[in-house]
Amino acid sequence: MDYKPNLPNCMVQSFWKKNKKKTYMDPKKKETVKEEELVDNTQQVDQETEASAADKEAPAQEEEVLTPEQELAKKLEEANAKIEDQNDKYLRLSAEFDNYRKRTMKEKAELIKNGGEKCISSILPVIDDFERALKTTETATDVAAIREGLELVYTKFMSVMGQNGVEAIDASSEFNTDFHEAITTFAAPSEDLKGKIIDCVQTGYTLNGKVIRHAKVVVGE
Repeated sequence: MDYKPNLPNCMVQSFWKKNKKKTYMDPKKKETVKEEELVDNTQQVDQETEASAADKEAPAQEEEVLTPEQELAKKLEEANAKIEDQNDKYLRLSAEFDNYRKRTMKEKAELIKNGGEKCISSILPVIDDFERALKTTETATDVAAIREGLELVYTKFMSVMGQNGVEAIDASSEFNTDFHEAITTFAAPSEDLKGKIIDCVQTGYTLNGKVIRHAKVVVGE
């Protein structure tokens, strides 16, 4: 036969209520309780971390306190370092500028010395044509053919000059002191030629629009 303890009803009911609360707690309440415990633990850890950091910073702050002499020495050291840095930059900049000046002077000298290289190179074929023309005149008897050959060489030469920016000044227009130089005057054969160019003694030229030689002309009066 099983033994059943004879306990008062009040004790049985009290035991049953306690165990029922522990065993059948609402899951939502359990989760809330766990979250609250987690928050409490996190706050406690943060407080301990802050306290530890404050303890570490305290000695550092105490060490940064300097006497007036030490502070002045520190500022002097920083100023000397800054001056040294600026001096180094100045020396570097001065050296770079000196190298740039020497390089530009060398380039300028080379440009002045060899500036006409392109123009001379373009004229060389015309010189070759002149040499062949001179050699031909030694045995040629047809003057018209020689003249035609010289005209071709002259046309080629003027074309090369034009490619290098050289152009002849027009002496058939009205007299213009910017381009023409009157070497003499001559009685105009008609009224409409007075003050105008009658003849061109020497052709003038411009280089890239700049007059390098005025045309010498005769003006009617």
